[in-house]
Amino acid sequence: MDGFKKFMKQYAGAIIGGLIAILILCTRLYKLFIAIILIVIGVCVGHYVQINKEEVKEKLKNFIDRI
Repeated sequence: MDGFKKFMKQYAGAIIGGLIAILILCTRLYKLFIAIILIVIGVCVGHYVQINKEEVKEKLKNFIDRI
């Protein structure tokens, strides 16, 4: 019994994480998480482009010239 308690204490986070992952997969919430992540990435890229307009224009121009 002492070995089981030690195992549970050491791997409790991994077990809980696995159960949460199974729950997310079963309820198909992963689609929602992927959508939220894509929205956040889009917002970050948009903000970066807005702040660094000239730098982004120069990089795009150089990239297009290479092609």
